[in-house]
Amino acid sequence: MLTFEQIKELIELVAALRLDGLEVERSGFRLKIEGQRDSVPAAAPVPAGPAPAPARAGEAAAGPARKAPPPAPEAGPEESEVPEGAHVLYSPIVGTFYRAPAPDADPYVEIGSRVRKGQVLCIVEAMKLMNEIESDVDGTVVKVFSHNAQPVEFGEALFAIQPA
Repeated sequence: MLTFEQIKELIELVAALRLDGLEVERSGFRLKIEGQRDSVPAAAPVPAGPAPAPARAGEAAAGPARKAPPPAPEAGPEESEVPEGAHVLYSPIVGTFYRAPAPDADPYVEIGSRVRKGQVLCIVEAMKLMNEIESDVDGTVVKVFSHNAQPVEFGEALFAIQPA
C-alpha cells in the first residue's frame, strides 16, 4: 500500500509532467490518477492565421498546434503585484484552492496575519485529497493571489509573505 506522501508525490508528478494519467498496482492496492484534460478536443480544427514569425537565434519555432508550457515558478506573478522583498509561495499541485478548512470556518490566514514556517495557510484539493499547504518562511502575509474555491495550477502564486 502507498503512503499519503507517496500518493501526493505521484499526483504532483502527473501534474508537473502534464501526463494523461498514471496507474500503479502494489500488493493488491490499485491507484489510478487521471491527468487534467484540455478543454479543447484534440481533433478540433485550428483556424488558419498569419504565418508565425521566424524564431530568433536560440529560440525554438512554435507551430500553431503547440501549446506553450506554463510559466516556471521563477517567472511568477508580475513584479508589480509582489511587494518588494516579499517571498512568494507557489502551488505545488493542480487542484482547487480553499482558504479555510470548511465552508463555514474562518480562513487559515488573512492579509496581515503573522505566520510561522510550517503553519497551514490553505488547502489545495486534488482528486478528493485535501492537501494542506504550509508556509515555508516566518513572516507576515501581504498578498493572497488566489480566490476561495477557484482552481489553481502547478506553480501558480498563492501567497506573498514578507519575511520576518
